[in-house]
Amino acid sequence: MKKLLEEFFNFLSVEKGLSKNTLSSYRNDLNKYISYLENNKIDFIDKVKRSDITNFLMSRKDKGILAISISRNLVAIKGFHRFLLRENFIGEDVTSVLEAPKLWKRLPDTLNIDEVLKLLKSPNVREKQGIRDRAALELLYATGMRVSELVNLRLSDLNLDVGFVKCIGKGQKERIIPVGKFAIDWLKKYLDKTRPIFLKNKQNEKLFITRYGRNISRQTIWKLIKKYASVARIKKRLSPHTLRHSFASHLLERGADLRIVQEMLGHSNIATTQIYTHIDRGRLKMIHQKYHPRP
Repeated sequence: MKKLLEEFFNFLSVEKGLSKNTLSSYRNDLNKYISYLENNKIDFIDKVKRSDITNFLMSRKDKGILAISISRNLVAIKGFHRFLLRENFIGEDVTSVLEAPKLWKRLPDTLNIDEVLKLLKSPNVREKQGIRDRAALELLYATGMRVSELVNLRLSDLNLDVGFVKCIGKGQKERIIPVGKFAIDWLKKYLDKTRPIFLKNKQNEKLFITRYGRNISRQTIWKLIKKYASVARIKKRLSPHTLRHSFASHLLERGADLRIVQEMLGHSNIATTQIYTHIDRGRLKMIHQKYHPRP
């Protein structure tokens, strides 16, 4: 079965052109699926029954895995079985009538403005690495870009004179995002004072690099964010998207147009952006008192 998996991954990479991050997610999900089958003495993929897949998904639920992750597991399994049917490795796609578990809309975790400011001010900017980290945090909050987009930025993607950054998002879609004064100031400090020292006469087109002049990774950025959240004594659990969520929420709370926020976030479907339109009760009450004729 593992050989069939590799053929499927080759298909996704070559014919579908999926990104490394998406391929990694598929591989992680399907390796768990195949391990489950093998542990239950199912050694041939054409012996898999619909109940086996259901039992696998239920075992994931019993381990406390969220419904959204189980749905992603099922998407990967369905894609794998459709591929096997198309390539005549199996005679029937037992996943065809399986439906994803019901998902509930979960409001994303966000930081309030005071928490964001504490986080941004946490790096020790008397140190070169702190200047880089401050610039990266400022840019994340200024643009709402994903961490994967941040680490892939090139020097040529920045136009600090005009105040924008060119970003390549999911599906290789390009978008232009404005960058505010604070982020521009810290980026200039990083480019002038820190990056040349990190390079040490090496060549690297990526914007953010390690102190050894190498490309910085997504994992490194988010370890830094958790580190600075601890320094700032922020008790909320930070996810890889916390600054992105905060960026969108703060814009919408101040009256930004939903379509504009959608464009800056790079969402292909506006329904994805609408999850950020939640308003806290205090603000709701304030708006009611301000605009209702009989508050």
